[in-house]
Formats: sequence, C-alpha cells, structure tokens
Amino acid sequence: MRVLCVAEKPSIAKSITQILSGGQYTTSNSANRYIKNYEFDYPQLGASFTVTSVVGHLFEYDFGPQYKNWSSCDPFVLFDVPVEHKVAQEKVTVAGNLKRLAPSHQELVIWTDCDREGENIGSEVVTVCRSTNRQIRVRRARFSAIIGGQIHRAAQNTVELDMRQAASVEARSIIDLRVGATITRMQTLGLQRLVPQLKDQKLMSYGPCQFPTLGFVVSRYEQVQSFVPESFWFIYLSVARDARNQEDQTEFTWRRGRLFDFDIAVALYEYVLENAMATVTKVTKKNVKKWKPLPLTTVELQKSGSRLLRMAPKKILDVAEKLYQDGFLSYPRTETDIFDPQFDHAALIAKQTVDPAWGAFATGLQQGGYAPPRRGKKDDHAHPPIHPTAHAANLTGDAKRVYEYIARRYLACCSKDAEGFETTVDIVSGGEDFYATGLVVLARNYLDVYPYDKWGDKAIPDFEEGQEFMPSVCELRDGQTSQPTLLTEADLVGLMDKNGIGTDATIAQHIQTIIDREYVIARKDGSTTYLVPSNLGIGLVEGYSRIGFERSLSKPQLRRETERMMVQVCNGAKTKSEMIDESVEQYKHVFVLARNNFNRIVEVFGYPTFVTNLRCTAYIVVSRAFDSICLATEPRRGTLKASVHQMTTMEMLEVAAGGVEEEDEEEDEGMEEEEVPLPQEAVVAEQPDDKRVTPPNDSDDEDYFNDRRPPGGAGIRAEVDQARPAAAIRQPARPPSNGAVLCNCQKPAVERTVTRETANKGRKFWICEDTKCDFFEWFQPEGGSGKVVPAKRTRSE
Repeated sequence: MRVLCVAEKPSIAKSITQILSGGQYTTSNSANRYIKNYEFDYPQLGASFTVTSVVGHLFEYDFGPQYKNWSSCDPFVLFDVPVEHKVAQEKVTVAGNLKRLAPSHQELVIWTDCDREGENIGSEVVTVCRSTNRQIRVRRARFSAIIGGQIHRAAQNTVELDMRQAASVEARSIIDLRVGATITRMQTLGLQRLVPQLKDQKLMSYGPCQFPTLGFVVSRYEQVQSFVPESFWFIYLSVARDARNQEDQTEFTWRRGRLFDFDIAVALYEYVLENAMATVTKVTKKNVKKWKPLPLTTVELQKSGSRLLRMAPKKILDVAEKLYQDGFLSYPRTETDIFDPQFDHAALIAKQTVDPAWGAFATGLQQGGYAPPRRGKKDDHAHPPIHPTAHAANLTGDAKRVYEYIARRYLACCSKDAEGFETTVDIVSGGEDFYATGLVVLARNYLDVYPYDKWGDKAIPDFEEGQEFMPSVCELRDGQTSQPTLLTEADLVGLMDKNGIGTDATIAQHIQTIIDREYVIARKDGSTTYLVPSNLGIGLVEGYSRIGFERSLSKPQLRRETERMMVQVCNGAKTKSEMIDESVEQYKHVFVLARNNFNRIVEVFGYPTFVTNLRCTAYIVVSRAFDSICLATEPRRGTLKASVHQMTTMEMLEVAAGGVEEEDEEEDEGMEEEEVPLPQEAVVAEQPDDKRVTPPNDSDDEDYFNDRRPPGGAGIRAEVDQARPAAAIRQPARPPSNGAVLCNCQKPAVERTVTRETANKGRKFWICEDTKCDFFEWFQPEGGSGKVVPAKRTRSE
C-alpha cells in the first residue's frame, strides 16, 4: 500500500521523515521551491510512504471580481453576496504537487497541527487530493511533539479527520470576511470623506477580534486619563525588635487598612495616642506553602514571557514554534494545564540532568524530589501542556531564553511546593486592631529551579499572648490612591483570554494587528512596554461608543458569541450554515445602526461647526480624541478665510490660538469690545446631543459612502440649514444673589485655569462638572463681562 502523508509545514515533513524512515529516504523536488517530497518504506505497516507538506492554508475566501472595487456596491450588500472558496494564487504550486501525487496513492494521512486550524487545513488537503483521486482513503495522525515515540505511535494509530472542527473554522473565516469587509469599507470611505484629517489615511480596517482588543486598550487609557487621586490616612505603628537598635522595627498593619475621612482618622489616632500601650491578643503559628506553578499553556507562556522575558507575545510564540519544529518543545499552542496521569515525566526529567544550570536539580527530582504536577482546570483534549521534549545545549539569544523558561517551569511543576512557617501576631492599641506577620522558609523546593517566583524570610520578634509593650512609633500617615497603569501586552493577553477574544494561537497576532494598523502604539518605559492608543484608535472606539449599541463593536460580546457558536459546531449542536446565518444577522443590525448614526463617529474627530466668511465672533472645537487637546479661543472679530471641509488640523489650531485674519484697523474704529449679535440665518452653532448635525446625504442612501466627490459645500449647507436660531445661543451665566456662577443646568459652575501652552494660558474660566452640560465662560474681574464660548470641553485644561 502506498501512503501519502501531508504535514502543515516543510520542516515538520522533514522531521517526520527522519523519524519514521530511520534516516533512510530519497528526496525529490516539487514545483514549489520550499517543498520537498520524501519517499521510504515503513515496515511496521508494510507500506511505502511519501511525505510532503503544504505551507499553511491552501484556500482563501473572497468576493467575486465584480465586488473588488469599493465603489461597486453598497457595503451592506457584502453581507449576502456569494463567497468564493478557491486555492490562493500563491499556493497554486503547493496544490499542484498534491494533485500530482494523489493518484498514485491509496491512503492519505493528514499530519497537520492537532487543533481546529489544523483540522481545517487538513480538510483543504483532502479537497485538493480528491480532485484527482476520488477513491483515496483519508486518515488523521494525532501527535503533540516531534519525538520518536509519539510520531511512530501516531503513524500506527491514525484516526478520523474531525470535519466538525474544520467546518467551525470555515464558518468563522466567512463571517470574518463578510463583517470585516463590510464595516471596513463603511468606516474607511465615510471617515475619508467627512473628516479632512483622515482623507489620506489609506485603510481604517475593522476586525471582529481587533476592535474588541483595541477597546480594552482605550478603556484602560481612559481610566488613566480620568483618574483623580484620593487622599487617605492610616495609623502606622511599630516596635523596635531590639531595644539597642531603634532602626530595626517590626511594623504592624492597621486592620482598618485606611480611611478617606480625615476627621475620623484623626479622632481614632488621638485615642490610640492617649491609650498607646499595646496588648498581644493572639499569636498564630502555622505551616504554609507557596504553590508551585501550574503546567504551562499558550496564554500563560505569552503572559509570563512578556512580563518576565520582556518579549512581545507574538515573538515568544514564533520562537516557541521554531523550537517545536526543531524537536526541543512540545506543540506550543495548547489550552491544557493538566498532564495525563500516564504521562512519562521520568524520561523527560532524565534528559535535563545534563544541563549545567539545572541538571543537578533534575537529578534531585530523580532521587526523591519529584511530586506530580498540579492539575489545572483546562483540557482541550488535543495537546498536553507545553514542556521540553529534548535537552537543548547550543541555543542562543531569544531561543535560549524561551527554552530556559519553559524547561525551568516544567521542572518546577515536577517538584514540591515551597514550605514555610508563618507567625501572625495580633495586638490592640487604643481600641484599634493591628497585626504583624513573620515568615521562615523551611524548604525552598521548586524555588531552587524557578527564580521567577520570590519568597523569603521575614523576621519577627517572639511575642506571647497577654504581653504588653509600648510602641516605638505611632503616627498618622497619609497617602493617595495610585493611578492605574496603561496596559502591558501581558495584561492585554489576559483580558483577551478571559473575554474569549481570539484563541491561544491568535491572540498575539491580534495585538500585533492593532499596532500595525497604528490604532495602538507600543511605548517603552524602562524595561516595560505599555500600550497607548493613538488618536485614531481613541476616536474610533469613542465614536462607536456614542452610538449606544446593545452589543458594541469595541466590546467583546459579539466575538465571544461567535467563539461560543464555534464550540457548538464542534460539538454538533449547530451546523456551519446556522452559525454563519446567526452571526451575520447580528452584525447586520449593528451595521445599520452604525451607518444611520455615523455622524456621531465623525463628531469625535473634530467635525467642527463655526461661522465662516462673516465678520463676527469665531470659535472652534478640536476634539481631544484626535488632537489630544481642546482649545477655546477668546471671542474676537475677524474673517475666517477657509471653509470647514478645507481646513487642516494645523489651520484649526492656528485659529484656536488666535490666528484669525483681522480686518483693517479703520473698520475696527468705534467698535465696542463685546459680542456682535448675529442674524439667525448666519449662525452655525454646535448642535445639542439629541439633534446632531446629519451628514450631507441621507444615511439610507446607498451612495452615501460611495460618493467620491470632493467634500465641501454640501456639508456646509447642511449645517447652515439645521443651525439653531440665534436666540438659542447661550448668554453669559448670571450669578445668583450668593455670587456663585450657574451653568446651563442651573448648578454652580466650577473654576478652572488654562494650563496648556496657548495664548490663553493662565486665564481662569467656569465650566460645569457634568460632562453633558457644555457650559463655558471666561472668568472676569468684578464689573467685567464674561463671554460664553459655546463649545463642549474636556477636562484637559
């Protein structure tokens, strides 16, 4: 019998060949320069083997050529038009090699990676091979490491290809194509047309995974930006361990932790001072353990590697993938953190005894230090946790660092928990409870090989219950709540995994995508890399948030639902067609809502409204989401020479800084320094939140996002037509009898000072604390007249 074996990558094909053939094989070239065909006899099955490979996926999904041009149809149409499934142009030679080999073989064995993606690639291989040999029998080899025992076992115990898993991946690919293409076209064409600052931005893509990923980054950024520190107070109490050394203090922690009310904190502190003698109420001594790490999953590898090795998650996975292909690691894409009870740990530990750094520890495991690994809660029933499969002695650079972390982690898993003896002393002083904790490490165990965890001794004097002592220090100390930090890549990996965004194998790629799209910027602070959303990324997320989706495009609910349906397809509870139909219907609803409210997205990018070509008061709003600032100018008379659609960002800032072209001085003579009333038909004012300026064309018109005419007058006319009457322009707030300034919602306004480097730096102004009230008024000395700038402001000044 002749058997055709197809691996997912050329390197895997070669490794499988070397193991199964014992090094005795012949090689021939294919039409693809990266792919070789290996032939040898396999006496264990009495068969002749041909081993070859593909290079990842063979097929691609796309729309027909009539839909290639973005102006060929309304984007909404792409939800329903036929999807073509064909061999990608760059994979034609790969498919040709399979078509040529298939007719001369009776059996096809799929050797792709054992996950959903691997099953889908395997189904593509089957489709190609059966195009030239419809009778070929199909089997599947299951393995998790490129080591002799597993490869021979897989070759001799093949199983059925899981077509349900393959179907779930195909459904997801079709959904991603329809949703990504539709929303990307709407988003890109709409913003290019309506936002001058973005007209040269080539692509503003949407992806069902990348946008929720971006949403996490923006959400944390906004938490950081809006953070206001709070002051708190706590009682600090300590006693000298040795009367001869007052600097060696044992600190006691206040059971209340901290208080945010100063008066209450002072009252409690004064009472403690008046009754400072401390009494020991309880001494607790017990044995404690520091748990060894769980077996290693892909997500944990990315998180720990990013935090400990300072490497990007994608880089870590790429290095681990190469180590796997070279036979040093097990398959690095796994959700499992449970080793099978029959797993042969002794053989793997023995391979590590020769290492000069941790070989002695591995030997200790053989001599009684071994303990079974902890059992986690996840099992994908496909691959074991990541572990070393062979000792690697000559690695360098990143490969050495990643291998060392995985090897040390595996040996730590096979060791015993660290053991210690903990003493906790509870005391009462002035009616308040305090405690101190000491620790003595009795056995380091796994800590000897795993330096990434820290656990050390903490000395504490001997105390007895009922003992009394006078504290050396008793102080009321203050502090402030700490600002949250921006997300690191490790933080983001954890959030994505928790919320079901992407898979263990794709999470790193989604993070890299939002960086490549310039939605997020990776910034180094010392040895830590933080993720900072760009102005474009912030604008997109804030724009969609304003629309008020039940399931926002920048939140994880929609993608989590898709992943849930994939599991249902894999389990047979749902078909591929049902998954596609349900998911597409969800996104259709979101798309219609987004398009009908697209003006809300445009507004986030500083879609400005102001008077043009009129001798009058001028004002402008530049959105913080796009320019990271919000400038309000002092009203001044002048003529604006550019229309809204023709102004660049820099020109807007010049206007905001006072760069309005002045009229001739002769014409200014005799004019009083106050606002000039404007005729109703000349006013172009900011619309209230419930009456947004609408785009030039009706949003239901299919030409709305396909009209490629240069933006200009139509937008201005639409704004003028919908402008508020002059009477609706806010007048300066009148202070009530108590001297307070009231805002538009009749609440006392708060005083702020401009801190940015502008012409108005140092000036004071009034605003409302409620972000929905866009009240603003310059502060004027008594007897002066404040002037209202009718512009919604941020708290950046």
